[in-house]
Amino acid sequence: MQILIINPNSTATMTRSIAEAARAVASSGVKITAVNPEQGPASIQGPEDGEAALPGLFETFARETRGGDYDAVIIACFDDTGLAELKARSPLPVLGIGEAAFHAAMMLGGRFSVVTTLAVSVPVIEENITAYGFARRCAKVRASGVPVLQLDGPDGQAEGTIRAEARRALAQDGCDVIVLGCAGMADLAASLSGDLKLPVVDGVAAAVGFCENLVRMQRVKAIA
Repeated sequence: MQILIINPNSTATMTRSIAEAARAVASSGVKITAVNPEQGPASIQGPEDGEAALPGLFETFARETRGGDYDAVIIACFDDTGLAELKARSPLPVLGIGEAAFHAAMMLGGRFSVVTTLAVSVPVIEENITAYGFARRCAKVRASGVPVLQLDGPDGQAEGTIRAEARRALAQDGCDVIVLGCAGMADLAASLSGDLKLPVVDGVAAAVGFCENLVRMQRVKAIA
């Protein structure tokens, strides 16, 4: 099985981190390939960045899937940038890390809160949650105030800020699951879950798991 991950922003270091997180949870024999457009915004924070990322995302998707090598595609932006358009045009399963995280959160608990990066990203995530029909299960979408490109800072300050916001969500929102609202937070899920004593969902891991099972379900159906 081969899964393609497209990071819609143009920051290659983030793409490598996403690939590492995906490979850490992928089953044996599943090949993960992660790419990003060469042009476009360095990070996606809000609707303007999302719109600016679409040409590069669509071109990258068309180029990478042209050969028919992949079984599924993951769009690795929590805003699910361009996801509806790509689902409509592709015969392959195409999952967004946002939608995958929300589905996983609802399987793990009753209500979830999202901890994302900047406040400008909150309306986009809230609109997606409503469009997916999940609004009643979402307690709150919270901004940590940490820009996307500072998530991998060497001083650990970003992690501490996100951890503090997750604690506030637990104390104030009445949630029993925390969703990390950015692909760049993928490596925080396990430690946060242990710290908070509740499920913490990373959308990259959730999307990889769902892709694997969707592909296997399709293969069983084809054989039958």
